[in-house]
Amino acid sequence: MKKILIVEDHPGMREALRLQIQSWGFAAITARNGKEGVETALKEKADLIMIDLMMPEMDGLRMTEILRSNPETKEVPIIAVTAAFRRQDRQNCMGVGCNDYIVKPFKLQELHKKINALVQQG
Repeated sequence: MKKILIVEDHPGMREALRLQIQSWGFAAITARNGKEGVETALKEKADLIMIDLMMPEMDGLRMTEILRSNPETKEVPIIAVTAAFRRQDRQNCMGVGCNDYIVKPFKLQELHKKINALVQQG
């Protein structure tokens, strides 16, 4: 079973994503912020990581930079999940190494399609 790490500081959103991802047949693990997300990514060896950009302790861009600089996580697909929707926000995400980007609120079908595409590639 493919494992997806959800890094999201909002408890309700984190739990909703966890339940939805499990319903799609993936194992879902969670972290509350970027710092915890890096630790969990290294420990759990996820097949895909979803990262909220705006979080306490460490934002999603910094977390992505750290993951991309580590040999254990540099190839793991990352989807940035954010309320930021400007072109520059997307460019910043892709510039630090995110594989894809989805803007909140999003359609679950769109997220499912992005996850499947990246997990199949990986």
